[in-house]
Amino acid sequence: MRICVIDGQGGGIGSVIVKRIREAFQDKVEVIALGTNGIATAQMMKAGANMGASGENAIVQTVASAHVIVGPLGIILAHAMMGEITPKMAQAISASPAKKLLLPLTRENVEVVGVVREPLPHLVEKIISEGLRGLIE
Repeated sequence: MRICVIDGQGGGIGSVIVKRIREAFQDKVEVIALGTNGIATAQMMKAGANMGASGENAIVQTVASAHVIVGPLGIILAHAMMGEITPKMAQAISASPAKKLLLPLTRENVEVVGVVREPLPHLVEKIISEGLRGLIE
């Protein structure tokens, strides 16, 4: 199973996700780190991703073959993450046939109604237990 973890800026959220996926599923999955910039990709690679790539074209091309896409909600919002998510990236991620597991975290002026605010570690644990575990096992 190919899981694409997408993050931008400093890659902090993506690296937490990659590390936890690797702990939970070891080598049962292929984790692809897709950063909007090189720093984000490098952080996710340090956390244990199998491969990584940076930038618009890498994201647009790779999400088409993903089974699962994981990242913050901003990855499907054009111009999110201080402009790092281009409209082409947001469109490709949204149009990908992959299952999308999105964390309700965004600095944009977007609020998902009905979602309880939780710390990042709790949200990542839900991705593992409620989102990925059923798909992988």
